[in-house]
Amino acid sequence: MPSISEEPLPPFSPTTLHQPHNFELGSAREVPESHAWTNLKDHPTVDASGADTVPVIDLMGPDPVNLVGRACEEWGVFQVRGHGIRAEFLDRVEAQIRRLFALSVEDKLKAARTSDDISGYGLVPISSFFSKLMWSEGFTISGSPLNHASKLWPHDYHQFCDVLDEYNKVMKDLAGKVLHLILQSLGLSEDDVRWAGPVTTVVQLNSYPACPDPDRAMGLAAHTDSSLLTVLFQNGVSGLQVLRAADHTGPTRWVTVPALPNAFIVNIGDLLHILSNGRLKSVVHRAVVNRKHHRVSAGYFYGPPAHVKVSPIHKLMGSSRRPAYRAVTWAEYMTLKRKLFDKALQSIKLPEEKWEEHNSVISCV
Repeated sequence: MPSISEEPLPPFSPTTLHQPHNFELGSAREVPESHAWTNLKDHPTVDASGADTVPVIDLMGPDPVNLVGRACEEWGVFQVRGHGIRAEFLDRVEAQIRRLFALSVEDKLKAARTSDDISGYGLVPISSFFSKLMWSEGFTISGSPLNHASKLWPHDYHQFCDVLDEYNKVMKDLAGKVLHLILQSLGLSEDDVRWAGPVTTVVQLNSYPACPDPDRAMGLAAHTDSSLLTVLFQNGVSGLQVLRAADHTGPTRWVTVPALPNAFIVNIGDLLHILSNGRLKSVVHRAVVNRKHHRVSAGYFYGPPAHVKVSPIHKLMGSSRRPAYRAVTWAEYMTLKRKLFDKALQSIKLPEEKWEEHNSVISCV
């Protein structure tokens, strides 16, 4: 992962991680020192030519398996259309996200995330690794939103819960369909990846208020996701950038993913990187802010059942038949990520002398 201006801090502080910063970003007339990042224009540069275009795939179009497979291997990210989710419903989702973040800081803190619960309002978890705060706030939903929503709207939480519960259902179906296409593109069948239990999902709602000086602020610092894959809804306002490796068209650079109406962005996470034995790379991405528009988004993180250990699939190991990574559950990997951040994936990589002794742990169940 490239340098992103501010030096990551030593191992995280739970206090820093869970306590939201009581600063009204939306009303700021300047970027305070607490949020002022430096050298944001340093390399890698942002591609402004438009030559780089993240693939857009119609799931109802011809040959989606090959198109998805190519996008995964060449980019690690793509957009999907033809998913069958109504535009009217997505408008309702966006309206509820904006309703949530329009609340006062005092009201939002009533549903603040605690040290023993990943759900609730607060800073994004990776904030603890950086010396500067990010120009964003988040609301995490793991399971039902009822407990936290009833604290925000004691007499009017039903609409928020109904919309978010429905969103979780449709995203679960879409993420499962996309993962199936990815596995098919790798030459795998359902028998090769058979989860023993329900998948694990998390919804992350994000708010990126308009910023008076976007060249000095960062919405969300560069990182990879820990999930198998992430499905992102960013209707109307772009802000997501993905890191494109150096190739024949240019050096390493950031590429902005356009906000296409009623489209979803899908990116490869670390667990799918592990599952594919490194054939599919988890993509480094970040979120930038702009001067005029308040951007909101909803990330849907899709992972295996809680008890399932993910490790490289035998069919994808090549002629060596050797796994590059040890088996790990999503919860175990998240613990590593909270301690090591961008070094977590490397920490479970197997040295060559360990390949043979781990060769018996080569399935994902």
